[in-house]
Amino acid sequence: MQKKIMTQTFRFILFSFFLISTSVFSQKTNSPILNSFSDRVFKGEGYQPIGDLKWKFKTEGKIFSSPITKNGIVYVGSEDGNFYALDEKTGKEKWKFKTNGAVHSSPSIYENTIYFGSFDGYYYAVNLTTGKQLWKFKTAGEHWYQEMGILGLKPHDMVMDELWDFYLSSPVVYKNNKSTLVIFGSSDGNVYAVDAKKGNLNWKFKTNAAVHSTPVINKNTLYIGSWDADLYALNCDTGKEKWKFETQKKVGFKGIQSSVAVANGMVYLSARDPYIFAVDAETGKLEWKYDAENSWILSTAVILNNILYVGTSDTYALLALDSKTGKELSRFETKGYVYGTPAIAGNTAYFGDFTGNFFALNLLSSGKEFSSISTESRKENAAKILKDDKLDAVYAAKGADLSLYSENKKVMDEFYKLGSIVSSPFISNKTVYFGSADGYLYAYHLQKSK
Repeated sequence: MQKKIMTQTFRFILFSFFLISTSVFSQKTNSPILNSFSDRVFKGEGYQPIGDLKWKFKTEGKIFSSPITKNGIVYVGSEDGNFYALDEKTGKEKWKFKTNGAVHSSPSIYENTIYFGSFDGYYYAVNLTTGKQLWKFKTAGEHWYQEMGILGLKPHDMVMDELWDFYLSSPVVYKNNKSTLVIFGSSDGNVYAVDAKKGNLNWKFKTNAAVHSTPVINKNTLYIGSWDADLYALNCDTGKEKWKFETQKKVGFKGIQSSVAVANGMVYLSARDPYIFAVDAETGKLEWKYDAENSWILSTAVILNNILYVGTSDTYALLALDSKTGKELSRFETKGYVYGTPAIAGNTAYFGDFTGNFFALNLLSSGKEFSSISTESRKENAAKILKDDKLDAVYAAKGADLSLYSENKKVMDEFYKLGSIVSSPFISNKTVYFGSADGYLYAYHLQKSK
């Protein structure tokens, strides 16, 4: 009974993410705007398994940020406070930009400028080629989501970081006939829209909690979730609210960390509720919801051919749902939580799990055909940390009292030794890129399609 209680206590804190958004079209490599998570369907043919390691680049901190590439350069942030530009062919550093905090947001690009945020409280605009700062915008402060005695953990009078709130909001670029805006959420509870060239504030919108979700733009509407558990639809030009959709506000099952996917007039939302929702893009009216079996859904959905693909936390799976009805079509089970947003190319979905495994799944094989690789840290530490090769909090705690926040943090640090993957992959030139908690950015060749 004690083991069951400990497991249930830790399950409340053992799920998290962020990430982020998708649409139904392929990467627009010729577009002047490249938003990290707005296009998660890449060019590809058939099933392409993971090939040989192309290169890996070591930073001095965990990589929760998701990489993007442009013009032969890979860009990614690190918890070591640096934002890196690396040669796509060799992995050699081109330049790095130093901030005074962890870089947990992912970048977006407009023309020759790259945008990202840092825990130092600033969002930056940096020259894509030289790494020189163009401007920075100060928020009221960036931090992990915090609550007093979070999820009922002890001591109850202590302000605690949500240990599974990995990301800051990633900026996205919006262009209309009059101006170009960079829009992002903040730990101060605001959504900000600033001028892309000068960094001047255009508008801001206040929510009731930290906003670590990344905005998704469809036409002139911006969709973004908050830790207050509401999804907001805002006018991109003015910041005025069009509608909001409320998810459950219950201890242990409150908050929105993921972003949305927009397709066929619908907005698809993953929440800690724990459900996946489909709502009308114009009205916010609920169309259907999927019961996630008491598992937080913190991954962002990718929609392809009317099928929704999304990762789960404590059911350790990549789900395939009918986007019109929410009916589960299939699930592929992994060894741990799937927090990142999958990348799809051809018939293949690429994604990592919290144990440090990275998968290439043939979407036409009913889960039977896949390839996988492990991070260096997983290879070294899995036998000591995992139980039967799977994530198990009670096993990793070694008898410690998981009702204590300090003991949960220790278990979290143990899990990080696996090289946990919460960074979402990016595909370019037959190579897949992803970051890891072991500090590496990995680049793997993709094999020829089958």
